[in-house]
Amino acid sequence: MDKVAIVTDSNSGITLSEAKELGIRVVPMPFLINGDTYYEEISLSQEDFFKKLAEDVDISTSQPEPGSVTDIWEEELKHAEQVVYIPMSSGLSSSCHTALMLSEDFDGKVQVVDNQRISVTQRQSVLDAIELAHSGMDAASIKKYLEEVKMESSIYIMLDTLKYLKKGGRITPAAAALGSALRLKPVLQIQGDKLDAFTIARTKKQGISKMLSAMEEDIKSRFGGVSNVHLEVAHTQNEEAAKEFIETIKERFGADSVYLAPLSLSVSCHIGAGALAIACSKVCKI
Repeated sequence: MDKVAIVTDSNSGITLSEAKELGIRVVPMPFLINGDTYYEEISLSQEDFFKKLAEDVDISTSQPEPGSVTDIWEEELKHAEQVVYIPMSSGLSSSCHTALMLSEDFDGKVQVVDNQRISVTQRQSVLDAIELAHSGMDAASIKKYLEEVKMESSIYIMLDTLKYLKKGGRITPAAAALGSALRLKPVLQIQGDKLDAFTIARTKKQGISKMLSAMEEDIKSRFGGVSNVHLEVAHTQNEEAAKEFIETIKERFGADSVYLAPLSLSVSCHIGAGALAIACSKVCKI
């Protein structure tokens, strides 16, 4: 019997095929589209999602049914002594709080990690948890470590449109109209549990420059150098630009590799297509 099983949700960007290779489980996140429920990767692909988003249909995020989460935990406990569950940031969804309540019925065998991660940084937390489990660490200790280092990641996201921030009520219609007229490119940040404004750029080139400078400062002042972080790039329907961005990052930071993935759909709902993000997660050192 395994000592610890690792479970996450699809906001990590870990696909079902990748999860199988890693030996973990992924809870698919549900979305409500015109009143119908879809599940990420199972009945809703990235392509289908953005097609529907472009059609201005009513799309909202939801949290998994409690039974769909606990069923996976129970299945994993048939071959493991304990489970570590790493959901998306509690600041972006109530699913983490729900999971924490559900775990109370499992007598400590299920440890829910609330470490404010999303997308590529959440994925890195999962990879770290796998490494820690392989080293012999128990579920409670893995949870403790991941929550202690929760602020040791950084994300900057440049948007191509203000439309979805307006739709979600995050900016006023007047601000959205002015920004669109001036073709401004907002840059958002995730430093912990919230998606917040960081700066405004007049061009994509300027936005990329501002993101690179901000990440350079974070790596220098918070993480002690590029050798101490995993560098990541994420995007929404913007893969070609993302690949070019990676080459720029490699040259600027002297990095050998930069992980690339689409942004999770829960974030994509609020920012739309054409977004570009740079992220980093501090290397796990135990």
